[in-house]
Formats: sequence, structure tokens, C-alpha cells
Amino acid sequence: MKLTVNGEAHEITAATLAELLAALDYEGNWLATAVNSELVHVTERALFQLKDGDRIEILSPMQGG
Repeated sequence: MKLTVNGEAHEITAATLAELLAALDYEGNWLATAVNSELVHVTERALFQLKDGDRIEILSPMQGG
């Protein structure tokens, strides 16, 4: 399926958000995720089904000021 992850097009076979994160080597419960501008909580990722054309944003906290 075709997905847009952080603004970049990807062809991915992952069915859930958790599978997508693993396929792209994102690890950690501290990540923030949104699909089509809707926040997806860490506890919902394993069950969150992705659809062709979804836009996913994956954010990690940064230090600094």
C-alpha cells in the first residue's frame, strides 16, 4: 500500500501502525504518532489499521532551546 510518512512516499506492506513503526525501525513508546492529522495513542497502535493513501506523522521529542 502507498503511504506518506513524514512527507515522504513509501510503499509498505504493514497493516497496522505498530507494524509500520517496526518496519521503519522506529522504537520506543515516547514517539508521538498521527494518522491523517489525528493523534494515535501508543496503546492503540497495534490495532490501528492503515489504509492506502494514509498520511502518517512520526515525531520524537528533542532537547534544546
